[in-house]
Amino acid sequence: MNKEKNNPALLLRSYLSRRAFLSSSAQGIGSMALAALLPSGIGQFSPVIPKAKRIIYLCQSGGPSQFELFDYKPLLSKWHGSELPASIRGGQRLTAMSAGQSSLPVVQSPFKFNQYGKSGAWVSDLMPYTSKVVDDLCFIKSMYTEQINHDPALTFLQTGHQLAGRPSMGSWLSYGLGSENENLPSFVVLVSNNAPNDQPLYARLWGNGFLPSRYQGVQLRAGSDPVLYLKNPEGYESTDRRKMLDALNDLLHAQMDRFKDPSIQDKMASYEMAFRMQTSVPEVTDISDEPDSIFELYGKDARTPGTYAANCLMARRLAERNVRFIQLYHQGWDNHNSLQSAIKPQAKATDQASAALITDLKQRGLLDDTIVIWGGEFGRTVYSQGKLSADNFGRDHHPKCFTTWVAGGGIKGGMDYGKTDDYGYNIVQDPVHVHDFHATLLHLLGIDHEKLTYQFQGRRYRLTDVSGKIINSIIA
Repeated sequence: MNKEKNNPALLLRSYLSRRAFLSSSAQGIGSMALAALLPSGIGQFSPVIPKAKRIIYLCQSGGPSQFELFDYKPLLSKWHGSELPASIRGGQRLTAMSAGQSSLPVVQSPFKFNQYGKSGAWVSDLMPYTSKVVDDLCFIKSMYTEQINHDPALTFLQTGHQLAGRPSMGSWLSYGLGSENENLPSFVVLVSNNAPNDQPLYARLWGNGFLPSRYQGVQLRAGSDPVLYLKNPEGYESTDRRKMLDALNDLLHAQMDRFKDPSIQDKMASYEMAFRMQTSVPEVTDISDEPDSIFELYGKDARTPGTYAANCLMARRLAERNVRFIQLYHQGWDNHNSLQSAIKPQAKATDQASAALITDLKQRGLLDDTIVIWGGEFGRTVYSQGKLSADNFGRDHHPKCFTTWVAGGGIKGGMDYGKTDDYGYNIVQDPVHVHDFHATLLHLLGIDHEKLTYQFQGRRYRLTDVSGKIINSIIA
């Protein structure tokens, strides 16, 4: 031992030897765990046959107002302008933006609601296209979270925890179910370029956290270069890259044999995926083969790459190619003031394409095994933020109840689940926590949410943390 201390070369060799042993042990255990989670081993942790194969998540970042869209509250016309009763507020936390107000005046929605479909779902006139597909949708009107500000609330919705660093939902699914298309990432992200940038989006929202890097989301961007640095440099051919990768793989295999470091395998997998994506990504992003009828279905914006409509169409193309998790982000729903005018363009930019995606998936037989989700990180308050006037009002953040709709993949269509009080301020029936929502989605994909775990720093983590229950009433 003394000889080792006095000889740096021996000390380094000893350290590497111990490190190799520990890495080898961890890798052996990790490989067995991963093998159990891949499609061939689903039965080892799955309690049911999955009803769905994939998810398309239409995330409306900023917190859409349920009062202006889907949660009709006719009595607000009677109480418009009056103070929110203390008995209704119940001492709930206010944001810093409302806490200093001398009053909290109730405000009715300026938009008209009507019932649609066989289900008689209430939808505002801001969503004329969504109103046509309500019998395929399940409106969960009793979603809630503890997070009252955007960053922690959106992080919680996407990762199951309010603090950054946990794997996103798409990463968990990629880790747990693997991929059904070896030429495309199992987790793809699309961000609208025609939305107000009222709240920032961070790449960590689709990050892998402490999971291996191969499970992180890959963002497809608008334009001729959908994935940065994917193209070969000028004068560099695919055969050149293949030779380079083969040589690099030989070096990485030698490293793996010596050090048994699992991250080396992740690097190898990433390089190989990038090589295959050089062919698969241009093919999936080239929408020139879509007929005019499809562009008419999704709306004129569908012809403009990067718009919400174009991204919804892209989501269908990715679903056709068996991408496991397709995440869309559309910002601009943070309407603290001038809500009446601000929400109109948001609804117009998203309504037709969202409904078109449901119709398109259904006509291709893909809705049966694809879960589509529409919703934000929280809802809005029944009272006006700031002074209420005839032509101007806003709504603050409200985490205690908000509306999300879900369709396909084993979800019952044409129903409402959960109920809020007449003020739309409290849940009075069937509350659904974010963890419950995640647990239900995993269940539909054939996963027991309590068994899909990953050990990190001595603890076993999961998407639903230490809670979450399945909402059986919305499952067909």
